[in-house]
Amino acid sequence: MARTGDTKHHNRSNIRIYADMIALKRTTIANLLNLVALFAALKLSGAATNETVRLVSADLQQTSGPLNTMFKFCVGAGRANEGLRADWQRQLAYVHRECGFEYIRMHGLFCDDMGVYREDKQGNPEYNWQYIDELYDFLHRIGMKPFVELGFMPNALASGSKTIFWWKGNVTPPKDMKKWTDFIRVFVEHLKERYGDDEVRTWYFEVWNEPNLTDGFWAGTQQQYFDLYAATARAIKSVSPDYKVGGPATAGCGWVPEFIHFCDTNHAPVDFIATHTYGVESGFLDEHGDAGTVLSPNANSIFGEVNWIRQQISNSARPRLELHFTEWSASYTPADPFHDSYHSAAYILDKLKKCGSAAQSMSYWTFTDIFEESGPRWEAFHGGFGLLNYQDINKPAFYAYQFLNRLGPTELKNSDPSSWVCADKDGGVQALIWDFTNTHPGKKVHNQEFYRRDLPSQPKNKVTLNLSHLPAGSYFMETYKVGYRVNDAYATYRDLGAPAQLTKTQVAKIKSENSGAPVDVRTVTIGRDGKFEQQFDLRENDVVLIALKRQR
Repeated sequence: MARTGDTKHHNRSNIRIYADMIALKRTTIANLLNLVALFAALKLSGAATNETVRLVSADLQQTSGPLNTMFKFCVGAGRANEGLRADWQRQLAYVHRECGFEYIRMHGLFCDDMGVYREDKQGNPEYNWQYIDELYDFLHRIGMKPFVELGFMPNALASGSKTIFWWKGNVTPPKDMKKWTDFIRVFVEHLKERYGDDEVRTWYFEVWNEPNLTDGFWAGTQQQYFDLYAATARAIKSVSPDYKVGGPATAGCGWVPEFIHFCDTNHAPVDFIATHTYGVESGFLDEHGDAGTVLSPNANSIFGEVNWIRQQISNSARPRLELHFTEWSASYTPADPFHDSYHSAAYILDKLKKCGSAAQSMSYWTFTDIFEESGPRWEAFHGGFGLLNYQDINKPAFYAYQFLNRLGPTELKNSDPSSWVCADKDGGVQALIWDFTNTHPGKKVHNQEFYRRDLPSQPKNKVTLNLSHLPAGSYFMETYKVGYRVNDAYATYRDLGAPAQLTKTQVAKIKSENSGAPVDVRTVTIGRDGKFEQQFDLRENDVVLIALKRQR
């Protein structure tokens, strides 16, 4: 039996042990909490490190060669007759000046609203080039060239009555192939006489548009299109063997191996492959402007198809053919708000950069919302294809091309995949940097719903731009930007209540708040070490152009 003193001592020992255990437990918990805090801090530190890890670095003594400007080789437009409008011509002159497009391609050159063909009572052909002359003279006057899409069929020459679009382009084969080829030959002879042989040698002649869409643009079979192509190509080459002709101008990159095989085995002239691609989940045509579309989640969309077609050409009997994507965009419908969204600028740059040198041109569809395949649109911002809306308001997509056009002619080596750094002959440097993040929620939500929302961009990272071997001296530095609520005309339009029709005051407000003016202008001095460093925040889908101009 324990004594009372021993019991008290034993109880004190137990209490002390228990207290020590509680203290140890508390210490352990505190240590665990400290570890959690440490891991959180490390995680945050890693995030902060990630914010600064993106480095865009270039050395003026390390060049990649001339900048590949396939992005501004050609741009699209709706139809030829729209090109006779004053507003269309005004917008094209502006876009040519600001974005540098060299060629323009459009549908409907031979539709009846261009007045090109009829027959007398005896069935003899009569030709008329006055409307085409007016259009092409304008292009020539502003320094552009036509990428001539040969179509659609004049009604008097058509074998049927099937048409497409509000303006009723006839999509049937010719009733008489001899009359068609004579028509083509006389047309090309007229171009040669009016614009000169040397000039027309620089043009491209593309036979038809998307003949693989037999419920849309072509009421014949694949073989009938191939026969039309061969006859047309030979008619063009009969005027000059140096004139460039190609096809099949298909939707969705279709028919390319079959087309090349046909041309090779039938000795049909071909100088280039033309085809089309759009960055949505499914479909190729929205004739009435009311389809629902979903931006593709495939990170390889657009440039994956470009590289695929280049590989098909390389594996063919004609491996050196030029490749021209004569239509491309995020979406094939003229009613997709992605076209108006700030997301479009970074999307365009992302796809073009990743195309590399696989294509000789990527013709953006289109430069303007003046586009009437489904008829005149009733809203100022309706998701139209254009870089500009009806009221000459620059969309974010416009700034992507304007910024590209401001790059110097020499590309500098740069390992960052989402940027270009270039130099000009006057010692200036331009760095075009962007983030493209596909924030679309997936197949259950159409673009037509998602991109009409207010979609604030989230912080992405910090970017450090490092340049070396700059000549010492003073430079003007201008920073331009497009992104969420920065040169984001659609956001301003939405703030106004998204009225279908805009007043003059509203147009002026949208233009003034989205003018493309630099967001920062300053003078910087480059020391003898020739180094320059600039750090800035980049949000999702931001695009930033930093231009250094040497002061003399």
